Amino acid sequence: MPQSPEHYENFPVASALCPPRLRPAVVALYHFARTADDLADEGDATAAQRLEALGRYRSQLLLASQHPVSAGSEWAAVFVPLRAVLMQHGLSCGLLLDLLDAFVQDVEMTALNVGYHDEAHLLDYCRRSANPVGRLLLHLYDVDSAQAFAHSDAICTALQLINFWQDCSVDLSRGRCYFPETWMQQHGTDAATVRNGAAPGAEQALIAYCVQHARRLMASGAPLVHLVPGRAGWELRLVVQGGLRVLEKVERLGAQALQQRPRLYAHDYLVMLWRALRM
Repeated sequence: MPQSPEHYENFPVASALCPPRLRPAVVALYHFARTADDLADEGDATAAQRLEALGRYRSQLLLASQHPVSAGSEWAAVFVPLRAVLMQHGLSCGLLLDLLDAFVQDVEMTALNVGYHDEAHLLDYCRRSANPVGRLLLHLYDVDSAQAFAHSDAICTALQLINFWQDCSVDLSRGRCYFPETWMQQHGTDAATVRNGAAPGAEQALIAYCVQHARRLMASGAPLVHLVPGRAGWELRLVVQGGLRVLEKVERLGAQALQQRPRLYAHDYLVMLWRALRM
């Protein structure tokens, strides 16, 4: 389910519902993504330094996919266990490269202070930043049908968008705007106005549109819960309901979501559990 800003939001790390035999693989994948995210976003490095570090990280991934990793190499704590997972489960290095491409794009777009032109541009980012996570997990669970991948992509894209809409107050303060320009124009606003909170009516309508868009995506992917076996299917039910619950919180905040991050409380988790049981 959606996690705090300190954690890579799409990984259900070592959940009690994750089959014990797969937990080392999930943790290794999580640490790969977490470290890359830190290189792209944490600390006070310049954009050039971040891109250089991500380039070295990419090189280490390619090396690890072909050769044993030296214990003394850079990021050995990430790539030694990751190589074991790649070899044991036959995972695609291409999906991990897609994740790195998304982190690079974040750095470049932030440095240039540019946003997303339209929905297709934003969804292409989600294709690389979020969808690989779901596909990697499906591979671990030995689920490989085209239908399952399509449902997974819808859920992961919805989760990425939900993360944007719950974190837009943080992202806007960092100079990042994930609202496509065409969506903002459609609702009578633009990035500068959104950052200043100068058009609350337009912002209210924009947030409502974003919520409904993500909700439709999540609904289109929800049938995946019936295709994933056992405990993993129950974890996925909680992931779906967690995302939908956050969307409800964003919807209630409306334009205030641009200044305030929604919070989940104890009773929210009970609601999510009840809804997951009813799926």
